[in-house]
Amino acid sequence: MTRILFVCTGNTCRSPMAEAILRSMGIPGVEVKSAGVYAQDGSDASEHTRTVLAEEGIDIDHQASMINESLVNWTSCILTMTESHKAAVTRMFPNAAGKIFTLKEFAGIEGDLDIIDPFGGPAEIYRKTFNEMKIAISEIIKKL
Repeated sequence: MTRILFVCTGNTCRSPMAEAILRSMGIPGVEVKSAGVYAQDGSDASEHTRTVLAEEGIDIDHQASMINESLVNWTSCILTMTESHKAAVTRMFPNAAGKIFTLKEFAGIEGDLDIIDPFGGPAEIYRKTFNEMKIAISEIIKKL
């Protein structure tokens, strides 16, 4: 069983979107969750996250979670949305350093390793973020 944990800041935009994208692919033997480095437990996914996923025919049932030791122990691989998230998670859980990567790094995408943060922006930037993540997730499933 491969267990993927996507991590962003508040666990309301990028990481739940990535979780929903990967989950919608229905890959046997792959489980997925998401969390945030500064999440408020129980928060809903943002309105534009839900809208963009609905446009793509992807269901989401989400409540934000703060990253914690239990999730870190559960996962095979932690994929962060930015290099600063990767650094934060590594500081918080140094024993997990070997399984922490940015999503783009793990996907083998070169250049800027950060996924665009759409928080507070219009739906169009959420669509751009969705497309950026879908490309990266399509690459990581080849490795799973």
